[in-house]
Amino acid sequence: MRKHGKRFRTLVAAFDAEAMYDTAEAVSLVKKNANAKFNETIEIHVRLGVDPKKSDQNVRGTVSLPHGTGRSVRVIAFARGDKLKEAEAAGADIVGENDLVEKVKAGFTDFDVAVATPDMMATIGKELGRILAQKMPNPKSGTVTPNIGNAIRDIKAGKVEYRLDKTAIVHTLVGKANFAENALAENINTLIDAIVRAKPSAAKGTYLRSITLASTMGPGVKIDPTRIKATASTA
Repeated sequence: MRKHGKRFRTLVAAFDAEAMYDTAEAVSLVKKNANAKFNETIEIHVRLGVDPKKSDQNVRGTVSLPHGTGRSVRVIAFARGDKLKEAEAAGADIVGENDLVEKVKAGFTDFDVAVATPDMMATIGKELGRILAQKMPNPKSGTVTPNIGNAIRDIKAGKVEYRLDKTAIVHTLVGKANFAENALAENINTLIDAIVRAKPSAAKGTYLRSITLASTMGPGVKIDPTRIKATASTA
């Protein structure tokens, strides 16, 4: 069982960790608790009322956060010809065709997101399927597209992917600790709105089961799903 240090225990003791807060209150608490010696990432964890084992209840998509993520995202792009030049002009950190496939195959991992044009996917799937795993370009996340320049610009500007894990939880980031409180709140509401809109028709009962906000080194703060749901569903 993990044991937390004195700093963490002090932070937990300073507020009611079992209480349910509205978004603004939760953001304020999380920012206050993000007092590590670096600019902590603010993460959100959303438990959904779906069965992750059923394909018709999968929840996955992308959303552009209005205030970005505050994180520098390294993007690699698999493309050919003019599309390769387009990817480079859009700000991809590394671009390539078969040479990039071989580079990744040889162990290159210094990137956050991989994007590709559709004509590259046969080669990527065959050569890099197991290597890329969750970083594999996917049409559902907008990372396989003929409009590769637009995809790269969106990712660089703060587009994030959300996807359900095996325990029916969506984990993603919504900003940095140095963001203004209203900026973080807007990012959170935009994300939750996207998740609500992505609710599978096969899902029954309560959809937003729990929402927890936390900084990298801080304790989780619970957001009341019924209060944030009203905001998201009317956005």
